[in-house]
Amino acid sequence: MPDWKTYQDSAKARGALALELFMVHTVPMAGGPAVPEVLPAHLEYQRKLESQGSLFLAGPLSDETGTQIEGAGLVILRAESLEQARALADADPMHSRGARSYTLRRWLVNEGSLTLTVGVSTGTVALS
Repeated sequence: MPDWKTYQDSAKARGALALELFMVHTVPMAGGPAVPEVLPAHLEYQRKLESQGSLFLAGPLSDETGTQIEGAGLVILRAESLEQARALADADPMHSRGARSYTLRRWLVNEGSLTLTVGVSTGTVALS
């Protein structure tokens, strides 16, 4: 496999979006504070990142059966570098207070679609 930059350049050259984002997979830590205890501060931090334009998407993950929530989550960040993304993830109260640990990966968005529906007369917006 080529290095990251070479692959990103080749994706751009073939016409792919090649949008670099950062994926944070976050999981509960044994012995730390309970996730619900830190949740209000975490959500406040997420709203701050969203207002700054650093938060692309975030939310909880189910267990393997798809029926339970175990405290794991997925956060997609916009950042200029892996180091900046790590600083954003480190500052999340879930991580800084020891409720969760995380893994961080670069994510190159090449394919897919989003549908945004704006109801002008109703003032509604829907994303699907």
